[in-house]
Amino acid sequence: MLLFRLAIFVLLLAAGVCFAYYIGTGQVRYRQWGLVILKWTVLAALGFFAVLVFERLL
Repeated sequence: MLLFRLAIFVLLLAAGVCFAYYIGTGQVRYRQWGLVILKWTVLAALGFFAVLVFERLL
């Protein structure tokens, strides 16, 4: 559980750094990387919480 929370935090931090680079440099590739990291982080978190809810139901 702690490992998963740490992974989510690191991925969100990485997305934030990509967005900061985009703001600083104006290069579109950093925004794209940030969006991809953010999208997969949110999907992984939703999957994790779905598993937790499913465990609760059983």
